[in-house]
Amino acid sequence: MNTFRGKAVRFDGNYLHVELEDGRIISTPMGWYKELRQASPEQLSDYRFICHNTGIEWTGLDYHLSIESMMAADLHNLQRRAA
Repeated sequence: MNTFRGKAVRFDGNYLHVELEDGRIISTPMGWYKELRQASPEQLSDYRFICHNTGIEWTGLDYHLSIESMMAADLHNLQRRAA
């Protein structure tokens, strides 16, 4: 069962940050998300949580992101760097 439920989203120049309901923060490089990287600040701020807060939707961009996939991709990259 997916326990990664989003509470807030923010961006800086390099990262997408998602605060989870349990207080953790996931940060992943903006370079992973071409559609988000090319979006305006206004488009980025127009998001909503979907699927019981386990995903994020930017309706103006027609873009959806699973919080679980962010965690899996981050873990995969950490394991690659450790090898």
